[in-house]
Amino acid sequence: MRRARILFVLLVLPVLGATACGYQAVRVSEAFGSANRIALHGFRNDSMEAGVDSVVTDAFAREVMHRGALRLVDDADVADWVLSGAVTRLEVYNRSFSSVSFSLEYEVYLGLDVVIEHRDGRRLELGPQSLQGRERYLASADAEVTRTNREEAIRRVASQLAARVHDAFYERAAVGTGTGATTP
Repeated sequence: MRRARILFVLLVLPVLGATACGYQAVRVSEAFGSANRIALHGFRNDSMEAGVDSVVTDAFAREVMHRGALRLVDDADVADWVLSGAVTRLEVYNRSFSSVSFSLEYEVYLGLDVVIEHRDGRRLELGPQSLQGRERYLASADAEVTRTNREEAIRRVASQLAARVHDAFYERAAVGTGTGATTP
């Protein structure tokens, strides 16, 4: 009988403690409420890399569709939110070298400027960590393989940044769209 009481207390106390301190589960679809339509404007390319804006825009569209909490719409006039931005930097660095000074590994750096605006004019500000990323890729004696590895690294870092932005957007929506929002 005593073991049953101890077991009961050990099982019930964590549940009561978690609910008493205000933690609660929020479904992704509920976080955005009825404001769940988002229009995605194409990213502007301020870097020197041709076509990177399309890669980033595609990564954001795939992330929104994959998560499923927001409905991607074409027309900004019917959207509750509009996501836009710019590719501010894309740089490639040598990261490791062979004994005869050949590059073995490169790192691509991608920086973004993202604006998420509600139809009533509120803007969500995102932290700088969600707007920059790095990815390494291998060099090859074959220039085509190196180019392909570079393109894949750019796609991977764009996808990572899209996921970070979506998570930051979700966190602010779960708390309430007033939190973290500023009026222009």
